Amino acid sequence: MKIIAFGGSNSTQSINKRLAAYASSLFENADVEVLDLNDFAMPVFSVDLEKEVGQHEVAQAFLNKLKEADILVVSMAENNGNYSVAFKNVFDWSSRIEKDVFQHKPMLLLATSPGGRGGSSVLGIAQNLFPRYGADIKGSFSLPAFGSNFDLQQNKISNDELDNELKNIIKSNF
Repeated sequence: MKIIAFGGSNSTQSINKRLAAYASSLFENADVEVLDLNDFAMPVFSVDLEKEVGQHEVAQAFLNKLKEADILVVSMAENNGNYSVAFKNVFDWSSRIEKDVFQHKPMLLLATSPGGRGGSSVLGIAQNLFPRYGADIKGSFSLPAFGSNFDLQQNKISNDELDNELKNIIKSNF
C-alpha cells in the first residue's frame, strides 16, 4: 500500500508535515512518501497567468504524485483560520487541470497548531470542501497545542490519550 502524505504548509519546520509523517508511520505495511509543498512552488494562480502559461507542469507533477497513492494523509496548516497560501496555490493550479484533485483516494485528514483549537477551523473548511474535489475522507483528527502534545525528539504524539485517538481512527477506518 502506497501512502502519499503532506502538510499544507511551506514552512521548513512545518508541524503539519511532522504530524502527517507520524500518522503515516502508523499504517502497517505501507510505503510512505512525504511530500514537501516547497517542491511544488508556482507563481500565484490567476486566470490571466493561466491564459499566458497554460496548465502548470508543477501542478501536473503534484497530481501525478497523488495518483500514485492508495491512501492520502493530509495535515492542514491554519493561517488566520483558513488554508495556507502555499497549499491554496497548489490546490488552485491543480484543480484547473483536474477538478477531482484528490482523485477519490481514501484520505486521513489532519490539522494541528500551536494553539488549543488544533487547527479546527481549517479542518472544518477542508472537511466541507475536499469531498467536492474528489476526497474520500475516511477519518479526521485535530492535534491541539502541538508544542505540548508532540515530542520532536521522538517524532510522535506524546499525549497518550490523543495518540490512542489517532491510532483508533486509523484502525477503525483504514
